[in-house]
Amino acid sequence: MALPASGKLEDKLQCSICLELFRVPVTLPCGHNFCKRCISDHWHKQEQVPGGAKKGYKCPECRRDFEQRPELEKNITLCTVVELERAGVTRVLGTERCEVAHGEVCPQHGRPLELYCQDEQRCICCVCTLQQCQRHRRVLCEQEHSDKQNQLKGILEKAQEESQRIKQEMQELEERTHSIKDASERHRSVILSKFTVLRKALEDFQQQTTARIEQEERAALGRIGENWNLLKDRLDVLGQHRERAQQLLACPDHRTFLQEFHQLPPLESPEALLPVEFGLDSIVKPSSEILTNISRLLLVDLPGSVAPRAPDPAGQGPVHLHGTAVKVEASLPKCQLRAELLKDHRNLTFDPETANKYLVVSKGHRRAKHSPGAVCRRQEQGPRFEPWQVLCTQGYDRGHHYWEVKLSSHSVILGVTYPGLPWQRQQGHKFNIGLDGSSWGLQVREDCYLAWHKGQAEKIQERLYKNLGVSLDYTNGLLSFYGLGESTHLIYSFHSIFTEPLYPVFWLCEGREVTLCYRE
Repeated sequence: MALPASGKLEDKLQCSICLELFRVPVTLPCGHNFCKRCISDHWHKQEQVPGGAKKGYKCPECRRDFEQRPELEKNITLCTVVELERAGVTRVLGTERCEVAHGEVCPQHGRPLELYCQDEQRCICCVCTLQQCQRHRRVLCEQEHSDKQNQLKGILEKAQEESQRIKQEMQELEERTHSIKDASERHRSVILSKFTVLRKALEDFQQQTTARIEQEERAALGRIGENWNLLKDRLDVLGQHRERAQQLLACPDHRTFLQEFHQLPPLESPEALLPVEFGLDSIVKPSSEILTNISRLLLVDLPGSVAPRAPDPAGQGPVHLHGTAVKVEASLPKCQLRAELLKDHRNLTFDPETANKYLVVSKGHRRAKHSPGAVCRRQEQGPRFEPWQVLCTQGYDRGHHYWEVKLSSHSVILGVTYPGLPWQRQQGHKFNIGLDGSSWGLQVREDCYLAWHKGQAEKIQERLYKNLGVSLDYTNGLLSFYGLGESTHLIYSFHSIFTEPLYPVFWLCEGREVTLCYRE
C-alpha cells in the first residue's frame, strides 16, 4: 500500500542522525539540517578523538569539512513545518488504523492517545504508559468509552424513571389541589350559611330583647303619666277648694258665712294611684345568662376549635376563664399595652366610712392597712363592712377605666361590685367579694390566683405580682386584671353585661396593706 503524502513528507523532516522528526532543527553552512542536540553530540564525540579538533568538523551528510565549529542557529521555517507535520502524524493510515482527528495526539510525545489512565482519568499514549503511568490502571480508550457509555445509559434511564415519578407526583398534587379547593368551598359554604343563620338569630334576639325593654319602659312611663294626670286633677280641685275657703274666711257677715259654709262641698278622698313597677330583672338576667354563654362559645370555644392557641408576642399568654369570663389575648407590645391602658387611668380614693373597723385608712385616703391591734374609733355615720373590706368612693358606669394598686403581700382580694354588696359575712367566708352575681374579684394567694364570681372560683397558676392593674371596659362588659413587672401580663378577664355602677372594692388579710397608685 502506498504511503500517503504525509508519510513522504515525514521522511524529509527526519534528522539523519536520530532518524526522528527534527527537534529544534539547525542548518549548517553546507545547507543540511540536523537536530541541534544531535549535531552537537556528534561534534563533541569528534573532539574527544585525539587531534580531532585540529582536523576540523565534518557534516555527517556531505562530509564537508569546517576548520572551525560552525555557529548553530535555529531554522525557524523548518521548525514550523516540523510542528505541523507532528500535529498531523497521528492521523489513521489505511484501513487497519483508526483515523485520528486533529488534536488527538499526546501534546508531550506526539503519539496517538490510544490508552486511558483510570487513576489520572485522562487519555495517554504508549510513551506516557512507560514513563508516567507504568503502575496505573490502564485500559484501551475504546473499552473505557464503552464502559462510560453504559454508565451514562444507566444514568439516563434513572433520570427518565425519576422524571416519570415526578410527573406522576405533580399530577397527584394537581388532583389534590382541586380536591382541597372543592372541599374547602363546600365547607366554607356550609359555615357561611350557619353563621348567617346565627347572625340572623342574634339580630332577632337583640330586636326582641330591646323591644321588650322598650315595651316595659312605655308601660311604666304610661302608668307614671296617668298618675301624674290624676295628681294634677287633684291639685286643681284642691286649688279651687282652697280659693273658695279663703273667700269664705274673708266674709265678715256671720249669717252669710254660716250659710255658705254648709254649701262648701267636702273634700273627696283622693283616687288611688296606679302601681308603677319597672323591673327588668326578668328580662335582663335571662338575657345576660344567654349572652354570657354565647360569648364563651364564640370567644373561647369556637376560636380554640379552629386553631391552637399561640403565645402572644407581647408575653400576654393565655387567659384562664370561668363562667362569665372570656379569653382575651393582648396584641400590643408590652410597653405599648400599658401606655394604652394608662390613657384611661383613674385616681381612686378609699371611702373610710365603709372600711371595716380593723382597717386603717390614711389621711389622703390612698392607703389602707389591716391592723388587728388598732380598732378604728371614728364616729359611726353609716353602715360599714363586717368582713375586712373597704369600698372606693368612685363608681363607674360608662366608658373605659383603669387603675393600679400596690400590694404589700399576698392574701388580698381586689375587684368591683354593684352598690348593693352585703355588709355582713356571706356563706361562711371571710369576704363577700365574688360570692354573688353582683361582684367580681381576684384573690391573690401565696401560690396562685383565684377568680371569684357567683360563689365559684377558678384557680390560675401564674406568677405573683405585687403591682396589679385593673381595666374596666364597662360598655363592652370586660373586666381584666394585669400583672405589672418588666412586661404587662394579662392574668385574667371576665366578660359580662354590667347594668349598675361598679365600685372598686378590696379585702385585706391581717397585716396586709394596699396602696392606690396616683398619677398626675
